Amino acid sequence: MHKTSDTSVRSPVVPTRVRTWAKRGCAAAAVLAASGLVMSFDTLKNDAQAQRAPEAGQTIQTPYGRAPLSFADIVEKTRPAVVSISVTNGKKRTASRRGGGGIIPGIPNLPEDHPLNKFFKNLPKEYGGKKGRGPVRPSLAQGSGFVISADGYIVTNNHVIDDASEIQVRFDKDRKHVAELVGADPRTDLALLKIKDADGQKFEHVKFSTAKTRVGDWVLAVGNPFGLGGTVTAGIVSAQGRDIGSGPYDYLQIDAAVNRGNSGGPTFNLSGEVVGVNTAIYSPSGGNVGIAFAVPAATAMEVIEQLKKDGTVSRGWLGVKIQNIDEDTAASLGLEDAKGALVSDVTPDGPAEGAGLEAQDAILSVDDSMIADSRDLARKIAGYSPGSKVDVVVWRDNARKTINVELGRFPSSSEEIAALREGRPASPKVTELTQLGLSLKPVANKEGDDDEGGVVIAEVDPESDAAAKGLKSGDIVLEVQGVEVESSKDVVEGVRKAVERKRGAVLMHIKSGNSKRFVAVRLKKDNG
Repeated sequence: MHKTSDTSVRSPVVPTRVRTWAKRGCAAAAVLAASGLVMSFDTLKNDAQAQRAPEAGQTIQTPYGRAPLSFADIVEKTRPAVVSISVTNGKKRTASRRGGGGIIPGIPNLPEDHPLNKFFKNLPKEYGGKKGRGPVRPSLAQGSGFVISADGYIVTNNHVIDDASEIQVRFDKDRKHVAELVGADPRTDLALLKIKDADGQKFEHVKFSTAKTRVGDWVLAVGNPFGLGGTVTAGIVSAQGRDIGSGPYDYLQIDAAVNRGNSGGPTFNLSGEVVGVNTAIYSPSGGNVGIAFAVPAATAMEVIEQLKKDGTVSRGWLGVKIQNIDEDTAASLGLEDAKGALVSDVTPDGPAEGAGLEAQDAILSVDDSMIADSRDLARKIAGYSPGSKVDVVVWRDNARKTINVELGRFPSSSEEIAALREGRPASPKVTELTQLGLSLKPVANKEGDDDEGGVVIAEVDPESDAAAKGLKSGDIVLEVQGVEVESSKDVVEGVRKAVERKRGAVLMHIKSGNSKRFVAVRLKKDNG
């Protein structure tokens, strides 16, 4: 699958961006790409016009009611609300992209821990490798989206606009507008955009369906496959409640043809309402094989409402890795039923660790609500607000034990999620050093890395002397004033001593990539 949860990763779906490989640090995306799933996009339509059913002359009577002879009326009413999205990705990838920009296309964006990462990274620059490469040119990507309000709010996929420096939306009649990101939710792969240059213009739009969707219902997918724009395909709802390994949420499965570029587009019912947001396809070859997945309307409406209000989605977070309990596991633990979720690991500095949850605890219920399996637990916890206090009943040492846990906030960025998968704290503590114009955080050494200690520069004040001297986010501070650094406290102490001795600058030993150098950073004068 494309997305992952704080449960185990187990799916073969891949994002429908134009890329086959997922962003850096996301090991789950590599699994998806290897299994051959590709995300897809579609388009949506106007809500005022979308509710009218096909006219009588366009239908035929069947034993189960009238069926459409043509979808043309529905398409005519909905397509004006569907947009093609063009994205320029340049901000982050200029500094951190790991492949795909050379003469040979398709070099994958491999995670750091992938066994082939070093091979591609060390290729000469003329073959797309990092070795000797200068600044990476911004790349282009395409997807789909649909307008949900007259003032220009647009729904699409997070992976369509992720890392975007510029976003342009184009309507079917070649009208183009610049859009800005309102908010995104990587866990459901949804994003909300707003047209910037509307100039008071009212846009045709569609609305989400609140009706129950049934397997076998007709659906239409509208989108921008392969950059063709304005493409409509038809099919049926093939299944509901699909687990695509992308978190605890269920997805619709449809057989309408969707391909690269359809991601973020709508799936319509025969009333012209959106029943799903096209997100992924199952495809060993990368093309349509009749198995596509869409975020259900009910889930999308809940997420979009939060994005519109706050720009982000807040979910409860327990801070455990969990797995299902099968019959053999239940027997080994002394449980009568194979239900609940087994804690396989506890996230460092997470809510569960602070409350006393341990590996091998079997979570049976949360606030008197029984837990069926690991996905059920993930859904229930995500339904709470951060800061909520819940009673978690666990099975430990052949006895039930109730543990009160104050839930944290589920990580919202891909970097935080990647940190959790690697067993690191989701939000490492950051130390601000205003006198140096730096903020510092602990080093996250991975297996196989040389542990030289030090702390990582999290951010650099662009107006500071540190920025002028070339220090940047990701550099590692190894020494301060000749003293080895093991934590941020050592840097703080080094600055304090320099101030006491009335030094105008602090000498730091910096590691940037594979090179090391000494940098003397001038101290800011205390204006207080």
